[in-house]
Amino acid sequence: MVHVLSSRTLLRPTDPERSRRFYGEQLGLAVYREFGTGPERGTVYFLGGGFLEVSGRSQAGPSPAVRLWLQVVDAAAAHEELLAKGVEIVRPPVKEPWGLVEMWIRDPDGTRIVLVEVPEDHPIRYRPGI
Repeated sequence: MVHVLSSRTLLRPTDPERSRRFYGEQLGLAVYREFGTGPERGTVYFLGGGFLEVSGRSQAGPSPAVRLWLQVVDAAAAHEELLAKGVEIVRPPVKEPWGLVEMWIRDPDGTRIVLVEVPEDHPIRYRPGI
């Protein structure tokens, strides 16, 4: 079995500075580390239990098969905050049939990001014996 010590999602944006502004300023993700110099330098952001690395440059947009899933405490509050910061809201928060509250946004290259609120009574929060 592979023993994974750490992980991160790598994004190669078409415009690295624009993507750094989006993830760092508009989404407000905290920086874990930065490396390299110049416009294609790398920035790694905290994503809860994982990391998001924005580095390098791509001539092509992202694959529609790639999406980010980010759990938030309050989807309605995130919606208001992101609207105020000019983030494109693909879909406002909606309680899904499976019980999660989901809101969809896009990064500047079109990568779809779902912000998910797990309500207090949702089975995902159930921890037997705790």
